[in-house]
Amino acid sequence: MSAPTATPDHQDRPEQPYSVRSALPRDVREIRDLVAPYADERILLAKEMVGYYEAVQEFVVAQDATAALIGCGALHVMWSDLAEVRTLAVHPAWRGHGVGHALLGELLDRAKALGLQRVFCLTFEIAFFTRHGFRAIAGTPVDTDVYAELLRSHDDGVAEFLDLARVKPNTLGNTRMLIEL
Repeated sequence: MSAPTATPDHQDRPEQPYSVRSALPRDVREIRDLVAPYADERILLAKEMVGYYEAVQEFVVAQDATAALIGCGALHVMWSDLAEVRTLAVHPAWRGHGVGHALLGELLDRAKALGLQRVFCLTFEIAFFTRHGFRAIAGTPVDTDVYAELLRSHDDGVAEFLDLARVKPNTLGNTRMLIEL
C-alpha cells in the first residue's frame, strides 16, 4: 500500500523566480561550491570532483534569473524499485523560498517516471522531508537477497543506506527516511 505523497506534481507548481533543470557537466564546479559548506559542517558528504562528474546525470539544479546555481539535488537508483535522494543543498540566501521543495519535487517526479516505488534519504532535515511524505524508518528496508547484492557496491551512499559500520562517522545523528510513491 502506497502512502500518499505531500509533494504536488511538478506541473502544478507555481512560477518561481528560479528554474529547475537537469545538471550539465559545466555545472559541476558550482554544485561542488553549493555542497562545500554543508560538507564542512558534516551535513552532507564531501565528494571529489570526479565523483560529481561521474554522477552529473543524477543531478538537477535550480538557477536564479541570472543563471547562478542556487540549489542542487541528485536521485541515485539503488535497485529496481528503490532510489536515494542525495546531495540536496540550497544556497543559504535561498533557503525558505521553496527551492528545496522544487528540487525534491523534481527528483520524486523522476523517480516516478522511472517506475520506482520507494525513495530513501539520510538526513538531518527531518521536518522538511516529513512535510514531503517521508517517514522515519529503522533498519534497511530491503530483503536479505537485495541486501546481499547491495553489499557488493563500492558506493558510500549505498553503504549509508545499509547502515554499515565503515560510514558511521559520517552518519551519526542522521535520520533514515523513506517515502513510498
